[in-house]
Amino acid sequence: MHTRGRLLGLCGLVLLLAGCASTPQSDALLDAIPPALARPVELTQTPFFPQEDYQCGPAALATVLEASGVSVAPADLAPRVYLPARQGSLQIELMAAARSYGRIPYVIAPRLTDLFREVADGRPVLVLQNLGTDWFPVWHYAVVVGFDLGRGEVVLRSGRHRRHVQDLPLFERTWSRARHWGLLLVPPGETTATMEALAYFRAVNGLEKGAPREALLRAWRAGVQRWPDFAPLRMALGNSLYAEGRRAAALAEFLAIIERAPDYAPAHNNAAQILLEQGRLSAAARHAREAVRLGGPHAAIYHQTLDAILAAGSD
Repeated sequence: MHTRGRLLGLCGLVLLLAGCASTPQSDALLDAIPPALARPVELTQTPFFPQEDYQCGPAALATVLEASGVSVAPADLAPRVYLPARQGSLQIELMAAARSYGRIPYVIAPRLTDLFREVADGRPVLVLQNLGTDWFPVWHYAVVVGFDLGRGEVVLRSGRHRRHVQDLPLFERTWSRARHWGLLLVPPGETTATMEALAYFRAVNGLEKGAPREALLRAWRAGVQRWPDFAPLRMALGNSLYAEGRRAAALAEFLAIIERAPDYAPAHNNAAQILLEQGRLSAAARHAREAVRLGGPHAAIYHQTLDAILAAGSD
């Protein structure tokens, strides 16, 4: 059975067995088509790279990178993501390569409605399919570029086919056997309709090591604007601002968290640290004591911050 991170191979082979698995999502969609998805959609301008033998990973990734505004070819990506010994690519390597080109790799929720909503909004989605069975998997990357629920069809860039039309229930079976894995690439500073706060936070956090600081700031700001009450996003923005030496702006973010979530200890601690650096010891001590009172997994750090403030006040 497929698990994330497992080596993938045999891209582009024909479907071995259609199988008789149930298709609950397709059944629900075809029974009552949501108004937002009632119109057929096809992103005809999406680039197409016919894949070489077994190299569906580089071809599919180049497709969505180009669609997101990055000029790249499968040959540029193959050394990064293709494993000749396994004749395939790892999902984790596709995501790492996307980050190296300045894109946020966001794994969509395992729902056809989310997949089609992104396509309807103009964003092709890279998907993993298992064209075989659970016991004899045939892994394949493709890119969803359209759908017509009235006809029960999905349109893909797949293999050597620029426009591969697949029956929706069949697509659901092949997608479900690959754990409904779908990848959306967005530039820092953008969010999309189906994104969720925690998943977005994790996706952007993956950029921390290699992305330019300004790109990270754009990504964190976009997240805070979209989910203003999700504290981890605002903490990340505050920490990035602090790393840039922009202490007043960072403090404003931490105080904004406290205003919305007074019991969020990390924000109290970080506010206390900046206030200490600004010489505002009374306010710093107040926030540090509150962090210590609230406790949590970082309680030892909170105590260290308070000790530093008290030591500074005794000088």
